[in-house]
Amino acid sequence: MPRPKNPLLSRDAIVRAALRIVDEHGPDALSTNRIAAELGVKGPSLYNHVAGRSEIIDGLRELLLAEFDIGATGLRPWTVALDRLARSYRATLAAHPNVVPLITTQPIRSPLVLGAYEQVFDVLREAGWPEDELFPTVRAVEYLATGSVLDHSVGAPDAERVFELGLTALIAGLEARRG
Repeated sequence: MPRPKNPLLSRDAIVRAALRIVDEHGPDALSTNRIAAELGVKGPSLYNHVAGRSEIIDGLRELLLAEFDIGATGLRPWTVALDRLARSYRATLAAHPNVVPLITTQPIRSPLVLGAYEQVFDVLREAGWPEDELFPTVRAVEYLATGSVLDHSVGAPDAERVFELGLTALIAGLEARRG
């Protein structure tokens, strides 16, 4: 039987199916068998396009990155850029809260996602931040946004207010530290 002209599967189709599954059924529902069923194929056929679960999670990060306003790295001063990036990151995660447990438990390997980190680091470098503080600074912002999304997803009534207070305090504290 000849192969179809247009492949039934691709990495992108697999990752998009994974996102639909996680969005609708939660992080525990993510499995190659479930993705295969969603796409109408057998589980092993996925491995022609992805190496496994960790690559699918990297793909989920890449899909989230596509929704994220990385263009905010063009803003200045760094405090404005960091504020906009934090808000965009939180909004992106809030649109897909079930993905949060997956992306917070696996190291980042995607060159695309690592490139986005580098863009944020460049904003901080330009403002004079030392190299050893770049990653911890960005992670602190991520922790705030991630925690806020988790807080909101469990129904905390003032999650938005807490995020606003936390972001204002974090940026003010970082600015004071940079003096």
